[in-house]
Amino acid sequence: MPITVETCVASHIGDRREQQDRVGVFAHPRQPGMLMAVLADGMGGHTGGAMAAEQVLLKARQNFDDYSPRSEDAGSLLNTIVSEAHLIIRLTRLTSEKEPHSTAVVFVLQPGEIRWAHCGDSRLYHFRDNALVARSEDHSIVGDLQRKGKLNDAGARIHPQRNVLLSCLGSERPPEVALGQAVRPQAGDSFLLCSDGLWGLLSDAEIAAEVCSRRARDAAEVLIERARKRGAGSGDNISLALIKLVEASAS
Repeated sequence: MPITVETCVASHIGDRREQQDRVGVFAHPRQPGMLMAVLADGMGGHTGGAMAAEQVLLKARQNFDDYSPRSEDAGSLLNTIVSEAHLIIRLTRLTSEKEPHSTAVVFVLQPGEIRWAHCGDSRLYHFRDNALVARSEDHSIVGDLQRKGKLNDAGARIHPQRNVLLSCLGSERPPEVALGQAVRPQAGDSFLLCSDGLWGLLSDAEIAAEVCSRRARDAAEVLIERARKRGAGSGDNISLALIKLVEASAS
């Protein structure tokens, strides 16, 4: 069954003074049917966080442009992007005002396979038709408490340490890279990459309802508008990339 791909990238500064998220979707320069989506949420004071997130995006694009599926595995590509971006961010400490750090979510679509990796608390959601298939697990204190059954979603949203990460790019310790299971693409699949400025204000069910019922651009617009309203004047940067696989129309 022929599949076509809908993509949308969207971001909003929220109620912050600076946009420290970075997000992008780009096609491979030589390999048809391949694309990459990247989202990074920078931290580290004025200019530092934005610089860190920008390095994630630049390194991802550079490595993807050089990627050859005949000689390299997508999982290795994703691991290398995160580890090399981490090293570059560490080097930028010399020119930044504070310690720069960033989360990372990197997604690769190629013929017959989808792979993704993440570090930190920016998320990837995989929906198939109307169901949530998978969601990345946050590398955070709150995420760890939830995995241990000591905290539910409602408690996580108000926990005083909800923004404390256990792993990220740019810290003294090497980043923990979580690789998602390989997925064979099919019509009805939707993949959402987003920063905590979005998922921290919307439930999984709310996100699923919009992603699964609307075209990519319309879903992105509704999700950001809803998060902005719920932020009520204190909202974080919001960023997302949405990739939807839909059955191609008969010509």
